[in-house]
This record gives sequence, structure tokens and C-alpha cells, in this order.
Amino acid sequence: MIDGAVPPTLPSTVRDYITLDPLVARWEQRTRKLSRAFGSPYLACYFLGSSILLLNVLRSHCFTQAMMSQPKMEGLDNHTTYFLGLALLAGGIVFVLSSFFALGFTGTFLGDYFGILKEARVTTFPFNVLDNPMYWGSTANYLGWALMHASPTGLLLTVLVAFVYVVALLYEEPFTAEIYRQKATRLHKRS
Repeated sequence: MIDGAVPPTLPSTVRDYITLDPLVARWEQRTRKLSRAFGSPYLACYFLGSSILLLNVLRSHCFTQAMMSQPKMEGLDNHTTYFLGLALLAGGIVFVLSSFFALGFTGTFLGDYFGILKEARVTTFPFNVLDNPMYWGSTANYLGWALMHASPTGLLLTVLVAFVYVVALLYEEPFTAEIYRQKATRLHKRS
């Protein structure tokens, strides 16, 4: 640890956010209470998606504040690391935005838990290059931002973000595979 560095702490709302969306989405999938409360699965999904977007802004702000309030790591404070961080940030942005455009709002923000499915699982770019490009693009954004600021705190928080995404994928991947398998089975039986 760097002398004078204080381990970063995240506000409880950010810690809660990390586990909140998958829990709310699974609860919705089992009960449909949000869809009933909003009168539509689309409105409920838009509400949850908007909440997730706002919490993402808060998470990014807290990430940046935690980095800026801690000392830089001298070994990372150079042009090569800065440009590597910039390249990671650019690549991350490409993966995040192209994922969003391929999935749309409801596909990005857990619409499948609301019963809102695409015709088939998306397999075009960036999904044909990388599984879960939204998560890995976001991780690349945080890693790039941390490197650009020579921040050991940012690197530690990036590891935390990546860990949370890996845990989320342990739940999301089997669920997504199963719902699209069920949809294909239903369509096959109809034809």
C-alpha cells in the first residue's frame, strides 16, 4: 500500500446497486409485480433501466472521486500507461455502445426478466467477438480510466467491478440461455 493511502470506501447505495439489479430482475421474473404496478412490462423495464443508468452515473462518479482522493502510483504515471489506458477506454466505449445498439434499451436493461425477448439471441458484433461485451467493455472503461490517472485505487476498484460482473454472469448466462432455449422450443412446437 502507498504511504498515506486510505482504502477506498463506496457509499452503501453503490454497494447495494452492485447486487440490486439482478435481485430486482429475478424478483420481477418470478412475481411480475413491477409489470403489474406499472401496468406494462415495458414501462417497468424502462423504470428499472433508468434506475440502473442513474446508479451507473453515481458509481462512475464515486469511482472517479475515490481515485482522485488517493495518491498516484509513480510507476504508472507515464505516457505509455496513459495511452494504454486511453486505448482501453476507447475499446470499452466501442463494446458498450455497440452492445447497446445491438440489444436496444430493453435488451440491455434486463428486459428478458420482464418477458421482453428479442427474436433470437444476438450474435452480431460485438457479440460475435466477445461474450458479454457490455460487461467487459465497462470493465475496460474503468481499467482505462484507472491507468490514465495512474491510480492504484482505480485498479483495485476495477478488480471489484470485474468480480461483480463475473458473479452476475454466473446467474445471467444460464438464465438467458434457458429462456431462449424455451422460446425456440415453443416456436418449434408451433410450426
